[in-house]
Amino acid sequence: MKQNFYNIIKGKFLVNDDALKNWRFIIFLSALALVMIASSHTADKKVHRIAQLSNEVKELKSEYVDVRMKLMQSRMESKVIKAMAGRGLEPSETPPQKIKIKTKKK
Repeated sequence: MKQNFYNIIKGKFLVNDDALKNWRFIIFLSALALVMIASSHTADKKVHRIAQLSNEVKELKSEYVDVRMKLMQSRMESKVIKAMAGRGLEPSETPPQKIKIKTKKK
């Protein structure tokens, strides 16, 4: 048992007669490790991109709420009256009347 451990430490399993089998396994493990590392990096990139897009969505939502609030305020009757007063327009003192047109049936 002790001799086998020393042989592994010294690397004799890589130069033995059946070393080709060991080299294939080592190359396979190395390729598998490279694939795992690449997969991990792409997953990290996606996580960072998702976080960036989430922040952008939050900013756009807050901007939307702000613009909607300004629009609602600008549509208020008092704001419209003030804006039109600068142009010389005033609200009518008489309320509008509904016009009805009657047609004769033949």
